[in-house]
Amino acid sequence: MDFEALHSANFKLLDDTVADWTSMLGRLQALKQDARDGLQRKAQKANWAGDNAVIGREFVGKTAGEFGDALTQATSIRNIMRDTRDELKTQQRLLKEAVERGRGKNLTVTASGGGFIVRENPDKKAPGGQNDVNGLRDELQGILNRATEIDTSASTSLKALVDLTDHGFSDAVYKDRDSAANAVKEAEKLAALAKKKPEDLTPADFDALNAGLGKYSGDPIFAEHFASTLGPKGTLEFWTGLNDPRLAYKVASERFQQYDDLQKNLSLTLAAATQADTPEMTRWKHDMVNMADQPLSKSGTMFGAQVMSNLMRWGNFDDQFLKNYGTKLIETEKKLSENGRHVPLAWQHMVTDPLLNRTGTDSGSDPMTGFLRALSNSPDAATDFFKSDFVTKDEDHDFKKKVNGKEEKIGLSNFDYFFEERDWPKDQDDKGKESTEGRNSLAMALEAATTGHPAGEMRTEDTLPHNKDQADLMQKVVSSIGSDPERLTKHIHMADSIGQMTSEYLPDINRAISDDKGGNSHKLFPIVGTPAEFEHADVTRLLFSVGQDPKGNAAVEVGQAAYLGNLMDHHLNPNIPQDMRYPQSPQDTAEMISRRSAEIGGTLALGRQEAIVGPAAKEAKDFADSIAQQKNAWSGAVSTGIGVGVSFIATPVGGAVASGVASTVSSVVLEHIFQQSETDVLKEAGKESSRVWEQARQDNIAMSRIAAEEAAKSHNLPYADQVATRTLKGTDDGLSDASDNTSRMADDLNTEIQPE
Repeated sequence: MDFEALHSANFKLLDDTVADWTSMLGRLQALKQDARDGLQRKAQKANWAGDNAVIGREFVGKTAGEFGDALTQATSIRNIMRDTRDELKTQQRLLKEAVERGRGKNLTVTASGGGFIVRENPDKKAPGGQNDVNGLRDELQGILNRATEIDTSASTSLKALVDLTDHGFSDAVYKDRDSAANAVKEAEKLAALAKKKPEDLTPADFDALNAGLGKYSGDPIFAEHFASTLGPKGTLEFWTGLNDPRLAYKVASERFQQYDDLQKNLSLTLAAATQADTPEMTRWKHDMVNMADQPLSKSGTMFGAQVMSNLMRWGNFDDQFLKNYGTKLIETEKKLSENGRHVPLAWQHMVTDPLLNRTGTDSGSDPMTGFLRALSNSPDAATDFFKSDFVTKDEDHDFKKKVNGKEEKIGLSNFDYFFEERDWPKDQDDKGKESTEGRNSLAMALEAATTGHPAGEMRTEDTLPHNKDQADLMQKVVSSIGSDPERLTKHIHMADSIGQMTSEYLPDINRAISDDKGGNSHKLFPIVGTPAEFEHADVTRLLFSVGQDPKGNAAVEVGQAAYLGNLMDHHLNPNIPQDMRYPQSPQDTAEMISRRSAEIGGTLALGRQEAIVGPAAKEAKDFADSIAQQKNAWSGAVSTGIGVGVSFIATPVGGAVASGVASTVSSVVLEHIFQQSETDVLKEAGKESSRVWEQARQDNIAMSRIAAEEAAKSHNLPYADQVATRTLKGTDDGLSDASDNTSRMADDLNTEIQPE
């Protein structure tokens, strides 16, 4: 910065700019509030159905979110500019004070070009002579250097912040110039460490990388600058080299137990970086995709995708990057497996291969495992991936099915291939047991793809109703398990995700088992969003299979209990609009709801029995404990109607979010089921499957009665006792349906496996 520019600077324009931005924040805050509480709330409560319920809400939600992002970005810009102005004013003050002190020592400072000259007064020398001249010169130059650094870093920070997004606004938050500037500095410093040869890395370098990435992984400017500075090839070479004990021996001997932390922190950083739209990151993403099917070295056998996929297990990666990466990965899989004819041997872990995954669940040699885990955090990309083609019927492959008694080639989607056909490479965990992580990641990706939210999370009020692609995929999942339950029961570790998916499609499932496709089931079990069409027999097989896993069983059972309370409130409300009313008496309606709910509960109970007396040899206590573990997740959701009403049913006032009454009814029903899980009845059942069935009968009777009573009382209905009484018959009929349908299912399966 020029001496004269700082010395004579007028900061009024900058003061006005900061004031304008501050004023803008107030207006944006009001717009954000209006968009959130007005526009978005009204959209959530609007009585929309089908595609409009999804598309309309999605558009409104994104629009409302942009106001919030605009406020965030404007706040960061104001903060950086305000901090820059204040610091430059400080440097100007220090400069003028230094000049005045020099004058007191008979020194004169004059501007010269872009710099300055310090001289002794000709008529009176400085007390310290040349030392005073040099001292003032160095002090002034230090002030100018600091002012230059402030100005330059402010420019860099503002440009980096604005460049993060091509369209819309960034949600990056920076309280001042220093925080944004430090993000850039730290990114450059850590990228330099990661570029070191693996044999030169020290434990101190590792610690600095691990701590730095852990601290800054969520910082958008840091993430973008780190990834773009390190580069795609540098990223792959860093992780590969670090995991080669022949090279990174200094670090490996002392820090190998912390490799999983670094893997997570690096993954989170790269995920954040891919969200940036800077030219550097656009090139990074393009190059990384192109490196996926390339060996890392001319003599090596390790593909780029095998490394990168292990750095994708955490974080929310950019959807378009995931789509492009997934397309390249599928192309590579097809080449290596001859279009699915055999195991892709290149993904098979060999003893001499480095461990690219450090979580202990698998070796990391199969890139599909890490990629599927990435999809589990990115619902839209996951849905798109599973509906895409793996092979078409016109390609050269061996996938066929009988059509009119004749074998014909068929096309397979990615779902068909991974869920039904893929020969998964053999792998082990760190305990030497066969790894299940590949299919577990598949199930989690399917959970995200069918529900619209990241796997392992509950619905929120912002989770959209199911769209057509999600519903179609769920139909495929249910049909696939229905045609061959062993696709789940032989890989029961997938059931926690499949159970959560099932719990979020309970309206569709209740409608399917009503066997009333052309009747009034759409009014008895109304659906917001696109309905999924299931076959009754497939649903029975799904519930029976999911019921054999404690976590999957609990997800569906607790979800059905919450839905039961919500549904009873909906139909027993006397103010329900006529076009939403089920055309039966309240008593008949309560009986029908109870019957369908009990069929679901009974089928799950039969699954529990199978798990207890079958080869799995599960303990009844495991199922009770899994129910209890659902309590924390559901307590907050029910209190706001989330998970009960957002996508399940529209309330009588036209909204999709459950009313306070419905939340209360569901809370009472859930409290009962949670209390039962804490008793000793199931925990002491052991192998006595008959006690499991009897307990299930008592629970379903109690749940339906409680739901009906609470809903009737909440609406001051005079026939609360009558409604509650009718639920007993409905529950018994539903349990009988469950028993009959499950027996028929077993007979059908036995018939299907008989030799022709």
